[in-house]
Amino acid sequence: NLNNRSYKSDDFTNLTPKIQSHIGRNLHNQKYHPLCLLKQQIVDHFYKKYIGRTGTPIFSVYDSLNPVVSIQQNFDSLLIPPDHVSRSKSDCYYINRKHLLRSHMTAHQTELIHMGLDSFLMLGDVYRRDEIDATHYPVFHQLDAVRLFHQQQLADLAQSEVKIFEGGNETEEKQAVHTLDATRIMEHQLKCTLVALVQALFGKDVELRWLNTYFPFTHPSWELEIKHQGDWLELLGCGITRHDILKAAGAGERIGWAFGIGLERLAMRLYDIPDIRLFWSRDSGFLRQFEVEDPFAPIKYKAVSIYPQCVNDLSFWLPDSSHFNSNDFYDLVRDIGGDMVEQIRLVDEFKHPKSGRKSHCYRIVYRHMERTLTQEEVNCVHSRIAAESTSKLGVTVR
Repeated sequence: NLNNRSYKSDDFTNLTPKIQSHIGRNLHNQKYHPLCLLKQQIVDHFYKKYIGRTGTPIFSVYDSLNPVVSIQQNFDSLLIPPDHVSRSKSDCYYINRKHLLRSHMTAHQTELIHMGLDSFLMLGDVYRRDEIDATHYPVFHQLDAVRLFHQQQLADLAQSEVKIFEGGNETEEKQAVHTLDATRIMEHQLKCTLVALVQALFGKDVELRWLNTYFPFTHPSWELEIKHQGDWLELLGCGITRHDILKAAGAGERIGWAFGIGLERLAMRLYDIPDIRLFWSRDSGFLRQFEVEDPFAPIKYKAVSIYPQCVNDLSFWLPDSSHFNSNDFYDLVRDIGGDMVEQIRLVDEFKHPKSGRKSHCYRIVYRHMERTLTQEEVNCVHSRIAAESTSKLGVTVR
């Protein structure tokens, strides 16, 4: 039962109790939470900067959309091919063959366009099976934005007559149905929008760069990186929305852009938060640091305390007959160890020269965010991980 609706499980079901416990927390709507402060900053920026002719904000905001979506919403409506890796059970949390926890906020894009909306922000929790370390967590939060233009709006931007559509071939610079002029105007408008957002968050002096990339649902597509503490950091992906998506949503006469940005990644840099698990902490020492009425108040996180790590290795032979995926092991560890587990790393792979059997060795780093762990309780959890890996994943502990 998820969000007051029952779903039948089947051979695709891989949703764990640990992941299920995060549904409904809605950190982005929790007052004084850093993700909520960041959301307020971004929404405030869009409300103030983009005003319509009637004096009201152009962009509408949707931040309470149901995280349970259909395969059609999450993949098919976005032209993601049936064999694309992002659909695999090793990447997503499936409720059954027809439903999953959304892996991106873009899953709601088509339905909102179909409702007649042309400029909107979508915020919410998204779910992806991933590695475990200080910057990755299987539940995180995204903000996606969409803006559509009809021909007269495009002409107003260009201050001259511009055609959106033509019959042609797709190139690296544009989609087959779009004119190059229309695409370049949209690219300029999109990039100016995003540069303004990044400067509003990080200051006018922020160093940034654009990289060409590929997404199934936009073309052309770009990634925006910013220079942070001497390193280039990927901040977001964006592009010109595929015309087939707009056509299927009833907006075939328009051209549009879209972007998606991870809120945790942004907040970690903005507030100097060192570990992504902290966002899920209920510890008052963490949350009180963000109790401000002004979401634009400069806040830098100060560590409440640094507790020591406990490091244990686990080596096992992989099963001979069945497919083994590291994400299955990560989920099992997360389910048993919870947020005691700070990081898991594959430190050694070995293939026996005679039998051909493969072995993995994982280093599991245990550290609680709020107290010191004893080696005894760590060993207890570690032993349980070893036992359940044997029974559920078919491995043989060495």
